[in-house]
Amino acid sequence: MYSESAELYDLIYASFKNYEAETDRLFDVLSRARPGLDTVLDVACGTGEHARLLAERHGLLVDGVDLDPTFVQIARRKLPASRFVQADMSDFDLGRRYDAVMCLFSSIGYVRTVDRLTRAIGRFREHLAPGGVIVVEPWFPPGVMTYGYTSTDVGESGGLRVVRRARTEIDDRLSRLHFDYDITQNGETRHVSEIHELGLFTLEEMHGAFDANGLVVEYDPTGLIGRGLYVARIKGVRVG
Repeated sequence: MYSESAELYDLIYASFKNYEAETDRLFDVLSRARPGLDTVLDVACGTGEHARLLAERHGLLVDGVDLDPTFVQIARRKLPASRFVQADMSDFDLGRRYDAVMCLFSSIGYVRTVDRLTRAIGRFREHLAPGGVIVVEPWFPPGVMTYGYTSTDVGESGGLRVVRRARTEIDDRLSRLHFDYDITQNGETRHVSEIHELGLFTLEEMHGAFDANGLVVEYDPTGLIGRGLYVARIKGVRVG
């Protein structure tokens, strides 16, 4: 997880991720699938950037769940009127339901196994209000990622510079991302390393997880950023 780099997350991703454009596209998806929606639960919310923009740009009430306590603290600072809770996406109960439940930026891959994937989708459904919609942005399926692929991202602001180098390994049905950070501030540089593991789920396994929880799902292969998007409703309720 982002145990070492949570406070640097926004700096790194601001260098290449257009949260405003993504959020506007996301709101279009949500509002078409659930006209008049008001409340959203952001599962694996990270630093709450999508949540903040949905609230500020589109007037939605957004709560969030994340496993990382630092992410939860950052999200609370951005939206103090919202509720952000530290919890595992496959085992949480907030005691309320929402017009939409979303899990973005491939965070669903962190469940790692099909069993935990199915349990997570079940928790999403349990937090869904009547007529609500679930939106999940997947990680890559098997056979797409390249073993040994490397990339470098740089974020810089206010005298702080972060260089993140990433290297990908594939281990059967797991992708393993090795992140190495060079963090420079006040003329000093420190080094931090992390390893992230995400499950590689087939289209059939993703569909199966929704079906096992009594949900009908439609799949958009492009989605918000080219990784695809699942849009699901309780069976018997049409999507769109």
